[in-house]
Amino acid sequence: MKVLFQSRSNLYSAPGGDTTQIEKTKQYLEKLGVEVDISIELEPDLAGYDLVHLFNLMDPQELYMQIKHAKKHDKKVALSTIYGLYTEFERKARGGFAQKVANVLSPYTINYIKTFLRHLKDGRMNKGVYYMLFRGYYRLAKKVTEQVDVFLPNSLSEMKRVAREYQLKNYKFVVVPNAVDTHVFNPEKVDLENIDTEISKFKDCILSVARIEGRKSTLNLIKAVGNQYPLVLIGNETKNDKTFTDACHAIAGENVFFMGAIPHEKLPIFYKLAKVHALISWMETPGLSSLEAGVMETNIVITEKGDTRDYFEDYAFYCEPDDVASIRSAIDKAFDAPFNFRLKEKIQTEYVWEETAKKTLEGYKMI
Repeated sequence: MKVLFQSRSNLYSAPGGDTTQIEKTKQYLEKLGVEVDISIELEPDLAGYDLVHLFNLMDPQELYMQIKHAKKHDKKVALSTIYGLYTEFERKARGGFAQKVANVLSPYTINYIKTFLRHLKDGRMNKGVYYMLFRGYYRLAKKVTEQVDVFLPNSLSEMKRVAREYQLKNYKFVVVPNAVDTHVFNPEKVDLENIDTEISKFKDCILSVARIEGRKSTLNLIKAVGNQYPLVLIGNETKNDKTFTDACHAIAGENVFFMGAIPHEKLPIFYKLAKVHALISWMETPGLSSLEAGVMETNIVITEKGDTRDYFEDYAFYCEPDDVASIRSAIDKAFDAPFNFRLKEKIQTEYVWEETAKKTLEGYKMI
């Protein structure tokens, strides 16, 4: 079988969770004998491919062009939705004029504006963006969903959300779990006895591997931790809201460490050192860093926003992203609790790339 993966045009210039999902799915599908190529073009040469696999319904402007091209060449299409609007964040926690606007406009109109401005700023005004400008964000996304042959959501709750929002009927789907690489994230491979003293000082810290931005509630996390624990923040700072990042630095005490982005292969050391990993998001499907922390035997604090319950059930400590007292309480409980090894077993069994590839292939065979 020969498959073409297609995704957003800035997949590599602005890497995210979908970049990891695409590369790892390719790697493990190839172990099952599937030949996989990756393209970020809108209309690539499809000769010789058995089907096209699209990713990320959050960017329908480019997916529309890609699926239209695939159907023109009579190709079956699979879609990994990776879909979850940040409507609640926009309306409750964005702040300023943007929040007032979000409470007046529909979430699709908000995404319409944001998508256009992002493409304009990045110099990526392609045909798909012009289609969106004339047809609207929602109509374009609905057009995409109507032409998909099989959906590959990361959870059942995500599939239900997509089906509800875009009024889907008689659709085919296979739940394909997001996953961790247990060859990289293996606590037995991390030797804490011989690590750099600059890193060893973070033992029993609160760790957060996430972009520093409003959607991850970094400011409330810093407030919740106060000066009670060392807090290590790993991830880039958002470039779109300097006021927010300035506020994070302004209230951070000497116990808060801004590490920036670090190489992926160095993360296991930080997870192993940490007592708690906190991902205080307004939407996750489900959050790769929570999976990585869990398999590294670190207690996790998360919110119920998105699809986290589907993955973590009662093995996580839950809080509300806009409630500092709730975040503080969840962190305190997680810090004092012994690690539940059933969480690690669940991740190692259900949320590994081998399982992702197997389920993806099941979806392909369905069409």
